[in-house]
Amino acid sequence: MSDMNTAMIEKYRNSFLSEVEANVEEGEWVKMCMQCGVCAGSCPLGDAWEHTPQKIFMMIRAGKRDEVLQSDSMWMCTSCYNCIVRCPRELPITHIMHGLAHYAKRLGIVPQGQPTAKFAQLFWNNLMKKGRVNELKLGISLYFMNGFGEGVKTSLKMKDIGLGMVKTKRMNPMEMLGGHAVKDLSGFQKVIKKAQELEDARLAKHGG
Repeated sequence: MSDMNTAMIEKYRNSFLSEVEANVEEGEWVKMCMQCGVCAGSCPLGDAWEHTPQKIFMMIRAGKRDEVLQSDSMWMCTSCYNCIVRCPRELPITHIMHGLAHYAKRLGIVPQGQPTAKFAQLFWNNLMKKGRVNELKLGISLYFMNGFGEGVKTSLKMKDIGLGMVKTKRMNPMEMLGGHAVKDLSGFQKVIKKAQELEDARLAKHGG
């Protein structure tokens, strides 16, 4: 194999790693993974992953862009941080998994029907309205996120728990009318807007 062909293959293999380093939170740590598998063995959902974290890191370094970004593996992370605590090289695995999911979403690559992605969007939409989460509205949104019929079934199934929460004053039905907002909602929204501008500028700088 010629030196030119070798250089081209190496460039292809490293291009996705460079992309991850530039666009994914803590992405520069991916190349430090030594493939020990402690993260997979520590994960409570380890058996449910399509690709375990160390396999995802290996695939990134091998240039398997589509296989990584189209996978639902990153969306499986529950932020338990077992992997970070036990990683012998102290890689920020949880942050990288969430960063990959966020990057895939930004690119419009989210597995169809992915429940974690749906929940994340519903949570964000709920938070942005008042600057704090309206748990009652969020819960109802989750019941109905897969359609009206499914929402009705889930609501009926959970009605006794809901009534119990109302009776013990753990839930206020009046929250459906709006709920409490943070004291400075305008200031909160300005902070979020500024953070988005900074992120957009960073991505533009790196070509993301």
